[in-house]
Amino acid sequence: MRPFNLDHAATLPAALAAARPVAGARVPPTAAPAQFIAGGTQMLDLMKLDTMQPATLVDINALSAAHGRIEAKSDGLHLGALVRMSEAEAHPDILRDYPVIAQTLQMAASPQIRNMASLGGNVLQRTRCCYFRDPGWAQCNKREPGSGCAALDGVNRKHAVLGVSDQCIAAYSGDFAQALVALGAEVQTAGPNGVRTIAFEKLHTASDNPHTETVLAPGELITGFRVPSGPWTRRSAYVKIRDRESYAYGLATAAVALDIQGGVVREARIGLGAVSYRPWRSHEAEAALRGKPLTEDTANATARAAFAGAKPRQDNAYLIDLGRRTLARALLQASRLEA
Repeated sequence: MRPFNLDHAATLPAALAAARPVAGARVPPTAAPAQFIAGGTQMLDLMKLDTMQPATLVDINALSAAHGRIEAKSDGLHLGALVRMSEAEAHPDILRDYPVIAQTLQMAASPQIRNMASLGGNVLQRTRCCYFRDPGWAQCNKREPGSGCAALDGVNRKHAVLGVSDQCIAAYSGDFAQALVALGAEVQTAGPNGVRTIAFEKLHTASDNPHTETVLAPGELITGFRVPSGPWTRRSAYVKIRDRESYAYGLATAAVALDIQGGVVREARIGLGAVSYRPWRSHEAEAALRGKPLTEDTANATARAAFAGAKPRQDNAYLIDLGRRTLARALLQASRLEA
């Protein structure tokens, strides 16, 4: 690991000042010389691998009093960015009213990691692509823009089939983000240009500019999330298919939320993970199901719509069928729940 400075920020203004970008510098947030750190469960790994090389880490744990709360109100759920995954997964209001959020957290990583990892850091986790994580591979457009993508013709069994381009086929492997994208969450941030609110679906960028990853500016910090309430949040579920049942990233995941009235789907929310370049909301699949009864046939038709635009490579074509089956299972599982 390379030497770095550690700055303990006691307040939000102090944190933003410590991470303020150099005037005139144009770098994506992932390459900024100063990086925020809370749980550190991924940052330190990437620094050890020399994939990330920040000169300064800004410890923001002292901000937990203001940005580490869970608030469930009639109009929705507020999650502070410094809430720990283990705290959110066991919160009674989340378990009752937003079960898909609890499930995505419960199925992630290990209990030890979830005790440390913050929600804000979790959604910004970077891909598990081995060509990205190992600097020994020169071709990686995420690390070195314009260098190419070794995964295109390499070993790509776990790479994405949705939202990919000839610049990058890395898969986003996080779980919690799939619930947020499905439920139409918003991200609250603070940065050099003030505070703003971003639709979570717009937080992560497209694969044709893989080195940018998010719309955040250097020095911009996620402070919280807002999940709007709706008749679909209680009837929600997450299905995660992986090589082993515990402590493994998904091969295909699906977060779904349904509003069913009189046996007919009035509203469907669908988020797909592991098979996609970024947290993926499938509006096409939602439209295919809306206004129909949820049967095995309509679930399968919805799943086919979700993967109609898939672009597989030589090793990952199986993910299309696996992703369809995962989504169909999630829909049928959620349909059996009481709203």
